[in-house]
Amino acid sequence: MFVRILMFAGLILPWFTLFLASPITRKKFMPVTIFTALCMTIIFQIAYTYDWWAIHKQIVPWGYMTDVSFAYGIFSVGTFWIFKLASHRFSLFIVVNMVMDALMAFVALPILNVLGVATYENISAWQYFLVMFALSFVIYGYHVWQRKIFQTD
Repeated sequence: MFVRILMFAGLILPWFTLFLASPITRKKFMPVTIFTALCMTIIFQIAYTYDWWAIHKQIVPWGYMTDVSFAYGIFSVGTFWIFKLASHRFSLFIVVNMVMDALMAFVALPILNVLGVATYENISAWQYFLVMFALSFVIYGYHVWQRKIFQTD
């Protein structure tokens, strides 16, 4: 029960932090946040197909395939804040993403294993780190493309 509460909190609570950002900031970084959620959904589908990891506890019926609390909560909103704080300098953005992805791969996922939420199966922590780090370049490229739209407003 405690783990389910944590998972619901991981899905819902991060979204409340967006009220700390100005409406203009939310408008500016929400497209990359939504794109990130889409990308994470795709990664989870690939992971399910190739048995990269197994999700043992979920909060929605389709949660065995996609960890909803992570993909649509912590990771998406975390991406928003990383972009808000670091997107103005690519090198800073890369360093922040490297640190966060390393924490996820080498600290958070092993903790999820201990809690019985998820386990690595056919992917190592290093491979997971590389997939997530590669994703940061994709979403940064998307953001640069989207930024051109906001510059014309």
